[in-house]
Amino acid sequence: MLIKSIARIDKRTKNLVKRLNPGEIAVIDHIDLDEVSANSLVNSKPSLVINARRSISGRYPNPGPQILIKAGIPILDDVGVETFERIHENDVLDIIHNEIFINGEFIGKGTILTEKLIQKQLDESKENLQYELDKFIENTLEYAKKEKDILLGNLEIPEVKTVFQKKHTLVVVRGQDYKEDLLAIKSYIEEFDPILIGVDGGGDALMEFGYIPDMIVGDMDSVSDKCLKACKEIVVHAYTDGRAPGLKRVKELGLEAVLFPAPGTSEDIAMLLAFEKGADLIVAVGTHSNMIDFLEKGRKGMASTFLVRLKVGGKLIDAKGVNKLYRESLKLKHIFGLAFGAMIPIFVVGALSPPVRQLLKLFLIKLKFIFGI
Repeated sequence: MLIKSIARIDKRTKNLVKRLNPGEIAVIDHIDLDEVSANSLVNSKPSLVINARRSISGRYPNPGPQILIKAGIPILDDVGVETFERIHENDVLDIIHNEIFINGEFIGKGTILTEKLIQKQLDESKENLQYELDKFIENTLEYAKKEKDILLGNLEIPEVKTVFQKKHTLVVVRGQDYKEDLLAIKSYIEEFDPILIGVDGGGDALMEFGYIPDMIVGDMDSVSDKCLKACKEIVVHAYTDGRAPGLKRVKELGLEAVLFPAPGTSEDIAMLLAFEKGADLIVAVGTHSNMIDFLEKGRKGMASTFLVRLKVGGKLIDAKGVNKLYRESLKLKHIFGLAFGAMIPIFVVGALSPPVRQLLKLFLIKLKFIFGI
């Protein structure tokens, strides 16, 4: 492998992709590369991804590396934190096989991930999944005991301007397959005109499809300034002690925000807010709903999500993966079906018309003469 290009480096992959250009080298520090991060890298089209950590640690079968390799993007893995710290933004890197050079100086090396090696590591991680599942369940139950009273009984819901009463609400998280799922339910959005809540970067996801979010909920670490300025209301997720790091950013933009101190994730409180304010139906897109989702997010349990979904479950429809269930496509049989359906009223009207009936009789008589019947 021989690659030479400019380096873009960041410990947070979601920040890196914002300035990563096609053909450049992405230098990340991301253990267990997740699906969402991998897809965002693929969209940026780098010539190479260098990871300081192991892209597959073996804790669970994360799909990120496979996504990159299938997209034709090579990975130089586990180069080490020391090597990561020697690389700076805009450095020109020379990659010769598995070694990294800057201005001819060797600075480190890693492992080139091949499809065969990735599959081997994924198979090994599947064997470890039972152990991770046990730990995950224990953490979920432990924190559920601590958080149940706060989330289900004593949590103070802030006053907001958005009116949810007897309306549908769409909660969008920029998670797995969010684009495909939003596309699949586009007709639902246009027909029912639900309240649109973007959870952090979910606000930008809505704007990608031409929708202005009614509300942004989150800690404001991955939503764009453009989206914050365009949305109608901002709810900042704060810690239970009232600290809200995201509030500073909102104020620096000259915008107002409502503070919502609560445990758990921002997507949980977005659903809880809609539920408590009287939403008739809550539709979730891109949300985290299983162990792999949460391990990819770096969480050791899903207590808050478990509790919130227990509470709002009667009004919740999870649209995750709906694009796989229903793919809108026009097939030849549909065209013939439409044509046949359109011809029915024509034949009915024709049959009721005396001149047309006379023509049909003449046509039938001619057929009898031709075929001798």
